[in-house]
Amino acid sequence: MDLNFSDEEEAFRAEVQSFIKQKLPAELAAKLKLGGAPSKAELEQWHSLLNERGWLVHHWPQEYGGAGWSPVQAFIFDLECRLAYAPAIVPFGVSMLAPVLIKYGSDAQKKHWLPRIVDGSDWWCQGYSEPGAGSDLAAVKTSAIRQGDHYIVNGQKTWTTLAHFANMIFCLVRTATEGKRQQGISFLLMDMKAPGVEIKPIITIEGGHEVNEVFFTDVKVPVENLVGEENNGWTYAKYLLTYERTNIAGVGSSIAALLALKQAAKQRKINGRPLSDDPYFAARIARVEIDLENMKTTNLRVLADVAAGAAPGAESSLLKIKGTEIRQQLTSLMRRAMGAHAIPYFPEADGIGFNGPNVGPQNALHAAEEYFNFRKLSIFGGSNEIQKNIVAKMMLGL
Repeated sequence: MDLNFSDEEEAFRAEVQSFIKQKLPAELAAKLKLGGAPSKAELEQWHSLLNERGWLVHHWPQEYGGAGWSPVQAFIFDLECRLAYAPAIVPFGVSMLAPVLIKYGSDAQKKHWLPRIVDGSDWWCQGYSEPGAGSDLAAVKTSAIRQGDHYIVNGQKTWTTLAHFANMIFCLVRTATEGKRQQGISFLLMDMKAPGVEIKPIITIEGGHEVNEVFFTDVKVPVENLVGEENNGWTYAKYLLTYERTNIAGVGSSIAALLALKQAAKQRKINGRPLSDDPYFAARIARVEIDLENMKTTNLRVLADVAAGAAPGAESSLLKIKGTEIRQQLTSLMRRAMGAHAIPYFPEADGIGFNGPNVGPQNALHAAEEYFNFRKLSIFGGSNEIQKNIVAKMMLGL
């Protein structure tokens, strides 16, 4: 694989940069650069702008509205968006549910749900994890009992990201208790506004509201909202997770974070010398950069496989493991580069606007918040320990 961009790819990069410069609201980019979280309205605005350009669902098959990009073009698009501090595309409908519907959904489901994902009529969240079923998803207990033309759902989901924004949720539910645990799971689409659905916020360690608990009490779900076959949801769940784990790798975000780290290390002075001149600190940055370059190559290989019609395999687990480790290392190094200003909840940092990339209290709060928030990266989407087991089984035959 030639890792150098061709003239055509460089022209595409310029096209993406031009679009972002013209369309991305400057105040939103500044907010995200400081570490703020985009509101639902801001995310919807960015989705709408991308959709108008035909880029929101660029990775879908062209017959469903995809852009027909090469893997390198998709990589360039993500990278330039991250470098410009554009909001990430919310993945639940666009990048997680949609591939499942396209591969396993009925014609009626594709005709109904896919356009609503594209135009923003539906905002999806993911109902996988439960208090006793995280990395071991086969342990899900939320039940769905069929009664005529409906399922009656009871149970609880947790760590449900942006459920407070969503009007729909795709869920793993238990429809049978006989046989192996995996054989009794189904994949169900549910209305978050239906009677019996309750959402409770979970405030994370850095003080943010990103995840939630979701409770279901005798919730009626039409049978036509079952994706694929009853009791075969484990197959669809695994297929979806390969896409989620690939996205968690966050190559573009890591590249942007590495650039910011290098800049901060140059500006931070210790005994009159830049922190970047310290051999130990410079070696740590170099180690992360080498790992990141290796991960970029793997990411391009996976994207190429997906473009050829294959689903990501064990490579998605490798990307998840290495990608989350790199992102955690970068947040740790950024806190070190910020020094005392990165003490959690440093009072002088609170409420001060962004005034450029200078090291100091105006952006140190972001370093502390990201460090603590990103502790979750190696856990969600299947813990890294579980991913290592998958790699050992699928690639090493252990």
